[in-house]
Amino acid sequence: MTPARLGCMALVTALAVSGCASGPRRPSLPQAQVERALATAAGEAQPSHIVAAEIAFARSARENGQWTAFREYAAPGAILHRAGGSVDAAGWLAQQSDPAEAVKWGPRSIWMSCDAALAASESRYRDPDGTVGTFVTLWRRQNDGSYRWLYDAGTPDKPQPPAPGPDELPDENAIVVTAMDAIQGLVADCRDTAPPLPAEMAARRATMKGWTSPDGTLSFRWETTEGKRHLIVDWLYEGQWQTALSHAWPTNAPATTE
Repeated sequence: MTPARLGCMALVTALAVSGCASGPRRPSLPQAQVERALATAAGEAQPSHIVAAEIAFARSARENGQWTAFREYAAPGAILHRAGGSVDAAGWLAQQSDPAEAVKWGPRSIWMSCDAALAASESRYRDPDGTVGTFVTLWRRQNDGSYRWLYDAGTPDKPQPPAPGPDELPDENAIVVTAMDAIQGLVADCRDTAPPLPAEMAARRATMKGWTSPDGTLSFRWETTEGKRHLIVDWLYEGQWQTALSHAWPTNAPATTE
Protein backbone atom coordinates (compact mmCIF):
# COMPACT_ATOMS: atom_id res chain seq x y z
CA MET A 1 0.00 0.00 0.00
CA THR A 2 1.37 3.39 -0.99
CA PRO A 3 2.00 6.18 1.55
CA ALA A 4 -0.65 8.29 -0.19
CA ARG A 5 -3.24 5.55 0.23
CA LEU A 6 -2.27 5.03 3.87
CA GLY A 7 -2.59 8.75 4.51
CA CYS A 8 -5.97 8.75 2.83
CA MET A 9 -7.27 5.95 5.06
CA ALA A 10 -5.98 7.67 8.20
CA LEU A 11 -7.83 10.83 7.26
CA VAL A 12 -11.02 8.86 6.64
CA THR A 13 -10.97 7.36 10.12
CA ALA A 14 -10.15 10.66 11.78
CA LEU A 15 -13.07 12.40 10.13
CA ALA A 16 -15.40 9.49 10.86
CA VAL A 17 -14.73 9.36 14.57
CA SER A 18 -15.33 13.06 14.94
CA GLY A 19 -18.58 13.17 13.02
CA CYS A 20 -20.27 9.75 12.75
CA ALA A 21 -20.65 8.57 16.33
CA SER A 22 -24.19 7.93 17.53
CA GLY A 23 -25.89 7.41 20.86
CA PRO A 24 -26.22 10.67 22.80
CA ARG A 25 -26.10 13.59 20.41
CA ARG A 26 -22.51 14.70 19.82
CA PRO A 27 -21.43 17.83 17.97
CA SER A 28 -20.42 17.22 14.35
CA LEU A 29 -16.98 18.06 13.08
CA PRO A 30 -16.93 21.77 12.11
CA GLN A 31 -17.11 22.20 8.34
CA ALA A 32 -14.06 24.47 8.33
CA GLN A 33 -12.03 21.73 10.02
CA VAL A 34 -13.24 19.19 7.44
CA GLU A 35 -12.24 21.51 4.61
CA ARG A 36 -8.77 22.12 6.07
CA ALA A 37 -8.18 18.39 6.44
CA LEU A 38 -9.33 17.64 2.92
CA ALA A 39 -7.23 20.47 1.48
CA THR A 40 -4.06 18.88 2.86
CA ALA A 41 -4.86 15.33 1.68
CA ALA A 42 -2.67 13.98 -1.12
CA GLY A 43 -4.21 12.94 -4.43
CA GLU A 44 -7.54 13.60 -6.09
CA ALA A 45 -9.37 10.42 -5.11
CA GLN A 46 -10.09 10.76 -1.38
CA PRO A 47 -12.63 8.50 0.36
CA SER A 48 -12.60 11.11 3.13
CA HIS A 49 -14.72 13.31 0.86
CA ILE A 50 -17.43 10.65 1.04
CA VAL A 51 -17.15 10.49 4.83
CA ALA A 52 -17.56 14.28 4.95
CA ALA A 53 -20.61 14.05 2.66
CA GLU A 54 -22.12 11.32 4.86
CA ILE A 55 -21.56 13.46 7.96
CA ALA A 56 -23.30 16.44 6.40
CA PHE A 57 -26.08 14.26 4.98
CA ALA A 58 -26.82 12.61 8.34
CA ARG A 59 -26.70 15.95 10.14
CA SER A 60 -29.17 17.44 7.67
CA ALA A 61 -31.49 14.46 8.19
CA ARG A 62 -31.47 15.04 11.96
CA GLU A 63 -31.85 18.79 11.80
CA ASN A 64 -33.95 19.42 8.68
CA GLY A 65 -35.88 16.18 8.22
CA GLN A 66 -34.99 12.81 6.71
CA TRP A 67 -36.60 13.09 3.28
CA THR A 68 -35.70 16.76 3.04
CA ALA A 69 -32.06 15.69 3.39
CA PHE A 70 -32.48 12.93 0.82
CA ARG A 71 -33.82 15.50 -1.65
CA GLU A 72 -31.02 17.93 -0.82
CA TYR A 73 -28.22 15.41 -1.39
CA ALA A 74 -29.66 13.56 -4.42
CA ALA A 75 -27.82 13.72 -7.74
CA PRO A 76 -29.79 14.25 -10.97
CA GLY A 77 -31.26 10.92 -12.06
CA ALA A 78 -30.89 9.32 -8.62
CA ILE A 79 -32.48 5.90 -8.02
CA LEU A 80 -33.95 4.44 -4.83
CA HIS A 81 -33.89 0.63 -5.05
CA ARG A 82 -36.60 -0.09 -2.52
CA ALA A 83 -38.00 -3.42 -1.36
CA GLY A 84 -40.72 -3.28 -4.02
CA GLY A 85 -38.32 -2.35 -6.83
CA SER A 86 -36.53 0.68 -8.17
CA VAL A 87 -38.10 4.15 -8.25
CA ASP A 88 -37.06 7.53 -9.56
CA ALA A 89 -35.83 9.27 -6.42
CA ALA A 90 -36.98 12.79 -7.35
CA GLY A 91 -40.57 11.72 -8.03
CA TRP A 92 -40.85 9.44 -4.99
CA LEU A 93 -39.23 11.87 -2.55
CA ALA A 94 -41.47 14.71 -3.71
CA GLN A 95 -44.43 12.81 -2.26
CA GLN A 96 -42.86 12.07 1.14
CA SER A 97 -43.28 13.93 4.40
CA ASP A 98 -40.44 13.89 6.91
CA PRO A 99 -40.87 11.40 9.78
CA ALA A 100 -40.74 12.71 13.33
CA GLU A 101 -37.33 11.06 13.82
CA ALA A 102 -34.69 10.34 11.17
CA VAL A 103 -32.85 7.07 10.66
CA LYS A 104 -29.32 6.89 12.12
CA TRP A 105 -26.44 5.68 9.99
CA GLY A 106 -22.68 5.64 9.60
CA PRO A 107 -20.31 4.52 6.79
CA ARG A 108 -18.20 1.39 7.18
CA SER A 109 -16.51 0.77 3.80
CA ILE A 110 -15.83 3.03 0.81
CA TRP A 111 -14.55 2.09 -2.64
CA MET A 112 -13.60 4.97 -4.95
CA SER A 113 -12.58 5.11 -8.62
CA CYS A 114 -9.10 6.38 -9.41
CA ASP A 115 -10.50 9.52 -11.07
CA ALA A 116 -12.70 10.20 -7.99
CA ALA A 117 -15.83 10.39 -10.14
CA LEU A 118 -17.70 7.55 -8.39
CA ALA A 119 -17.60 6.03 -4.92
CA ALA A 120 -19.64 3.24 -3.36
CA SER A 121 -20.19 3.16 0.38
CA GLU A 122 -21.59 0.35 2.51
CA SER A 123 -23.09 1.42 5.80
CA ARG A 124 -25.17 0.36 8.77
CA TYR A 125 -28.43 1.96 9.86
CA ARG A 126 -30.95 1.92 12.68
CA ASP A 127 -34.57 2.94 12.11
CA PRO A 128 -36.39 4.86 14.85
CA ASP A 129 -38.35 1.69 15.68
CA GLY A 130 -35.08 -0.11 16.44
CA THR A 131 -34.82 -2.12 13.19
CA VAL A 132 -31.18 -2.41 12.07
CA GLY A 133 -29.70 -3.28 8.70
CA THR A 134 -27.25 -2.52 5.92
CA PHE A 135 -27.47 -0.08 3.03
CA VAL A 136 -25.32 0.76 0.01
CA THR A 137 -25.02 4.18 -1.57
CA LEU A 138 -23.34 5.22 -4.80
CA TRP A 139 -21.94 8.74 -4.82
CA ARG A 140 -21.16 10.81 -7.93
CA ARG A 141 -18.90 13.85 -7.99
CA GLN A 142 -20.65 16.95 -9.32
CA ASN A 143 -19.23 19.73 -11.48
CA ASP A 144 -18.56 21.85 -8.40
CA GLY A 145 -16.53 19.03 -6.78
CA SER A 146 -19.20 18.07 -4.25
CA TYR A 147 -20.66 14.57 -3.99
CA ARG A 148 -24.33 13.65 -4.31
CA TRP A 149 -25.90 10.22 -3.94
CA LEU A 150 -26.93 8.49 -7.18
CA TYR A 151 -28.21 5.13 -5.92
CA ASP A 152 -29.43 3.94 -2.53
CA ALA A 153 -30.68 0.55 -1.33
CA GLY A 154 -30.99 -1.07 2.05
CA THR A 155 -32.33 -4.15 3.80
CA PRO A 156 -32.94 -5.03 7.45
CA ASP A 157 -30.91 -7.73 9.19
CA LYS A 158 -32.60 -11.13 9.25
CA PRO A 159 -32.84 -12.12 11.96
CA GLN A 160 -32.72 -8.91 13.92
CA PRO A 161 -30.31 -8.81 16.88
CA PRO A 162 -31.87 -9.48 20.28
CA ALA A 163 -33.52 -6.48 21.86
CA PRO A 164 -31.60 -5.02 24.83
CA GLY A 165 -32.82 -5.92 28.27
CA PRO A 166 -34.59 -3.40 30.52
CA ASP A 167 -31.28 -2.31 32.05
CA GLU A 168 -29.23 -2.40 28.82
CA LEU A 169 -28.52 0.22 26.18
CA PRO A 170 -28.68 -0.54 22.43
CA ASP A 171 -25.36 -1.66 20.93
CA GLU A 172 -24.66 1.55 19.04
CA ASN A 173 -21.18 0.32 18.06
CA ALA A 174 -22.78 -2.30 15.83
CA ILE A 175 -24.54 0.37 13.81
CA VAL A 176 -22.65 3.65 13.72
CA VAL A 177 -18.90 4.17 13.62
CA THR A 178 -17.14 4.89 16.90
CA ALA A 179 -13.78 3.08 16.59
CA MET A 180 -10.64 4.55 15.03
CA ASP A 181 -10.24 1.60 12.68
CA ALA A 182 -13.93 1.22 11.81
CA ILE A 183 -13.97 2.78 8.32
CA GLN A 184 -12.19 1.20 5.37
CA GLY A 185 -11.47 3.69 2.59
CA LEU A 186 -9.94 2.31 -0.62
CA VAL A 187 -9.04 3.81 -4.00
CA ALA A 188 -8.85 1.92 -7.29
CA ASP A 189 -5.54 1.48 -9.09
CA CYS A 190 -4.39 4.37 -11.26
CA ARG A 191 -2.72 2.73 -14.26
CA ASP A 192 -1.93 3.76 -17.82
CA THR A 193 -2.73 0.23 -18.93
CA ALA A 194 -5.03 -2.30 -17.26
CA PRO A 195 -5.54 -6.05 -17.70
CA PRO A 196 -8.42 -7.11 -19.95
CA LEU A 197 -11.84 -6.95 -18.33
CA PRO A 198 -13.08 -10.47 -17.44
CA ALA A 199 -16.01 -11.64 -19.56
CA GLU A 200 -18.37 -11.78 -16.57
CA MET A 201 -17.68 -8.18 -15.61
CA ALA A 202 -17.92 -7.03 -19.23
CA ALA A 203 -21.32 -8.71 -19.47
CA ARG A 204 -22.51 -6.95 -16.31
CA ARG A 205 -21.50 -3.58 -17.69
CA ALA A 206 -23.36 -4.35 -20.91
CA THR A 207 -26.56 -5.92 -19.57
CA MET A 208 -27.22 -4.56 -16.07
CA LYS A 209 -28.25 -1.01 -15.24
CA GLY A 210 -25.74 1.24 -13.56
CA TRP A 211 -22.78 3.52 -13.98
CA THR A 212 -19.05 3.26 -14.70
CA SER A 213 -16.47 5.89 -13.80
CA PRO A 214 -15.04 7.76 -16.82
CA ASP A 215 -11.65 6.12 -16.28
CA GLY A 216 -13.27 2.66 -16.16
CA THR A 217 -11.72 1.69 -12.81
CA LEU A 218 -15.02 1.27 -10.93
CA SER A 219 -18.37 -0.04 -12.13
CA PHE A 220 -21.62 -0.12 -10.16
CA ARG A 221 -24.38 -2.35 -11.54
CA TRP A 222 -27.87 -3.20 -10.31
CA GLU A 223 -31.02 -5.02 -11.37
CA THR A 224 -34.21 -6.55 -10.00
CA THR A 225 -34.75 -10.17 -11.02
CA GLU A 226 -36.17 -13.40 -9.59
CA GLY A 227 -37.37 -11.72 -6.42
CA LYS A 228 -33.96 -10.21 -5.66
CA ARG A 229 -32.35 -6.79 -5.79
CA HIS A 230 -28.84 -7.36 -7.11
CA LEU A 231 -26.12 -4.74 -6.67
CA ILE A 232 -22.47 -5.29 -7.59
CA VAL A 233 -19.33 -3.15 -7.47
CA ASP A 234 -16.44 -4.20 -9.72
CA TRP A 235 -13.15 -2.35 -9.75
CA LEU A 236 -9.44 -2.46 -10.60
CA TYR A 237 -7.42 -3.04 -7.43
CA GLU A 238 -3.93 -4.37 -6.70
CA GLY A 239 -3.33 -5.02 -10.40
CA GLN A 240 -6.42 -7.10 -11.10
CA TRP A 241 -10.14 -6.77 -11.63
CA GLN A 242 -12.07 -7.66 -8.51
CA THR A 243 -15.65 -7.68 -7.24
CA ALA A 244 -15.52 -5.37 -4.24
CA LEU A 245 -19.15 -5.70 -3.21
CA SER A 246 -22.04 -7.98 -4.16
CA HIS A 247 -25.51 -8.24 -2.58
CA ALA A 248 -28.69 -10.07 -3.51
CA TRP A 249 -31.40 -8.65 -1.27
CA PRO A 250 -35.03 -9.84 -1.36
CA THR A 251 -37.61 -7.59 -3.00
CA ASN A 252 -40.21 -8.63 -0.44
CA ALA A 253 -38.21 -7.51 2.61
CA PRO A 254 -39.97 -4.94 4.79
CA ALA A 255 -39.40 -1.46 3.42
CA THR A 256 -36.79 0.52 5.33
CA THR A 257 -36.50 4.25 5.82
CA GLU A 258 -33.43 3.92 3.62
